[in-house]
Amino acid sequence: MWFVYILKSVNYRKSYVGCTDNIQRRLTEHNSGKSYYTKRFKPWKILKIEEFTAYKDARQKERFYKSGVGRQALKKLF
Repeated sequence: MWFVYILKSVNYRKSYVGCTDNIQRRLTEHNSGKSYYTKRFKPWKILKIEEFTAYKDARQKERFYKSGVGRQALKKLF
């Protein structure tokens, strides 16, 4: 299974969209400072998770969320 996840910073008005096959491992990496962008705005909490059977579908959804139209859709979650 593949997941597209949306993180929200607890202390800042920042969000992050990513794709992974292991949500817990990836969240731990973000909160421990192993990712360049997310280490500056930690801690992070999971806002939304979408599940996909194929990596290709998950990457396509991740790219949508990172596009202008996708960012507008994400603003409704906040």
